[in-house]
Amino acid sequence: MRLDLRLNAIVDPQNAGGHDVADLARLCAEGGATLVQLRDKVSETGAMVEAARAIKAALAPYAVPLVVNDRIDVALAAGAAGAHVGPDDMAVADARRLLGPHAIIGLSIKSIAEAEAAPIGLIDYVGSGGVYRTLSKQQKNAPIGPEGLARIVAVLRRRAQEQQKELPLCGIAGVDASNAAAVIAAGADGVAVISALSGAPDPAAAARTLRRIVDAALAKRGAS
Repeated sequence: MRLDLRLNAIVDPQNAGGHDVADLARLCAEGGATLVQLRDKVSETGAMVEAARAIKAALAPYAVPLVVNDRIDVALAAGAAGAHVGPDDMAVADARRLLGPHAIIGLSIKSIAEAEAAPIGLIDYVGSGGVYRTLSKQQKNAPIGPEGLARIVAVLRRRAQEQQKELPLCGIAGVDASNAAAVIAAGADGVAVISALSGAPDPAAAARTLRRIVDAALAKRGAS
């Protein structure tokens, strides 16, 4: 079954707007998030496992899957649906071997070169960016903009078609209600969002707004 990537809510204890991460994840799911990713670069392993378990429990009523950024061990210990890795994290082949054939594995792709080299057969989705400038993490490279995203999408669509595989893609970095439609118009299947949800006075309402924008943009593009 195709992974629903329309609204990928990334929860990070360092950028949670004062919320407990499990509660933030619940609010995002309530508002229409279709995937939640736990990203935690500072906590000890035990605390991360506890947080991931709490998020998984909070998401259960909404049937929204949880993936853990980078930490394959945490994903396994918490019983998460899968993991998201980047070019500097564990190799996708190793993550797939450890997590198994049915786990969700996402991959960050920032350039055409990375899109050409990505192990398409081993991943379930791609997060591509940074599309816009963001303050939620340190950006080493300039934003690629919707135009750069469209070029990466084109490469990944071609390679996925060659392998007869569906590979949903979301745009990440600096995405909010003002520019989410442009990300979808560039060819993405959804958006990955941090600050526009965690920093909102009402994360559930912010998620609902983003879902409406994404759904409308997908309908305009003729995508399901």
